[in-house]
Amino acid sequence: MSRDFFKLLFEISEALVTEEVAALKFLSLEHVPRRKLEAIQEPKAFFEVLREKDMIGVGNLSFLKELLYQISRIDLLTAYLGSSREEMERDLQVPGRAQVSAYRQLLYRIAEDLTPEDIASVKFLLQKLLPKNKLQENASMLQVFLEMEINGIIKEDNLTILKDLFQSVRADIKKKIDAYEEKRKENYSREEVRYPMSVSGHPEEQGAEREAAKQHGKIYTMKNNPHGYCLILNNHIFKNPRDNREGTLQDGEAVKRVFKWLQFKTVEYMNLEGKKIYETVKEYSKKDHRNMDCFVCFIFSHGERGKIKGVDDECVNIEDLVSCFTGTNCPSLAGKPKVFIIQACQGSVCHPPVTIEPDSSGHLEVDASPLTSIPDKADILIGMATVEDYLSFRSHKTGSVYIQSLCEKMELLCPQRVDLTAILTEVNNEVARRELEGSKQMPKITSTLLKQLIFEVPQ
Repeated sequence: MSRDFFKLLFEISEALVTEEVAALKFLSLEHVPRRKLEAIQEPKAFFEVLREKDMIGVGNLSFLKELLYQISRIDLLTAYLGSSREEMERDLQVPGRAQVSAYRQLLYRIAEDLTPEDIASVKFLLQKLLPKNKLQENASMLQVFLEMEINGIIKEDNLTILKDLFQSVRADIKKKIDAYEEKRKENYSREEVRYPMSVSGHPEEQGAEREAAKQHGKIYTMKNNPHGYCLILNNHIFKNPRDNREGTLQDGEAVKRVFKWLQFKTVEYMNLEGKKIYETVKEYSKKDHRNMDCFVCFIFSHGERGKIKGVDDECVNIEDLVSCFTGTNCPSLAGKPKVFIIQACQGSVCHPPVTIEPDSSGHLEVDASPLTSIPDKADILIGMATVEDYLSFRSHKTGSVYIQSLCEKMELLCPQRVDLTAILTEVNNEVARRELEGSKQMPKITSTLLKQLIFEVPQ
């Protein structure tokens, strides 16, 4: 990496004081886990974490600019990053450009606006809600806000207790919170997601719903050929033969069949080591997707909690893979849907069965755990084979229960122009009904899609 880049970070870090580092950490909490930030005391260590998370890099300084703007270090913004207050104000008015959430900006501005007497009053009023050791005299207001978040007292969509506090202490700040909530309500109304249509509804009703959705811009555009890449990372043969995943080839073939039919550029990579999994995903995030509508990624492997295993038993963090496709890291896909489908367990617990007719046959195996959290970014959908802590099943002969059900439902329902979220809900229902080796399996959908994702079927 460029020496000039590291020199730039060094010079900026030399100009920051302890309170400013604390502010930068607070403003970055949506992008960097709290446990990583807690140990950081120096700005150099903070910048290193941002670099590891691909939040900053050579030619990628927008987040750093925004952070310096938010803490009012306009001098550093101008001297080292060639920007200005006016330029940042213009940039951050563009919808979707700001990477620091309005919620975190609000809390930071409130903290900056409080006098020592205000802070003492807030701490006094919080004595029944927070432990005394969290309200000591040297605790900053940002630390208090963080403890309130940890204890579930405040969150992005619920600031009632905070408003009540400031009604007594500073009524002007209570009004700022009211204004934030009002603006959030307006934004939510503007970006409201329609619930997926019922798959079993009447065709004429579904047609009317689709037409209304289309008129209101609630369906993602799917006009290009190919619509996008369908990347398949399929781990079959492991260095330890006991870990080989028989049946996963059938999953890969099913996905290729469906997505070639749906006019995607389908690419499959087999038997990747952990490092290569990340490098491959990163490579596709750097491609030019401007003439594409969508990106789809299937991952079939073993794993651990929060990670996917390579064939060398080395793990890669799922969050890091998904984060490659944020609007910042993959601007040519900003505003376009990114879909990740992951076939693996999330633990070793079995769902107890209910009394139903068993409809599975042949030997079934389990994979291991990947995901515990999803980055909160727009236009991302993640389908998991199972909920946290539980097993998912794969047949040696026919492939995994989840992937095979998904491919069957897509072939059936895509011609009916059914939204992908509704299809995945049908898959959940299908898989949950089965009894598998005396156990049950419950898939999971996590979505920040802002519109319906309807795959166009070629005539």
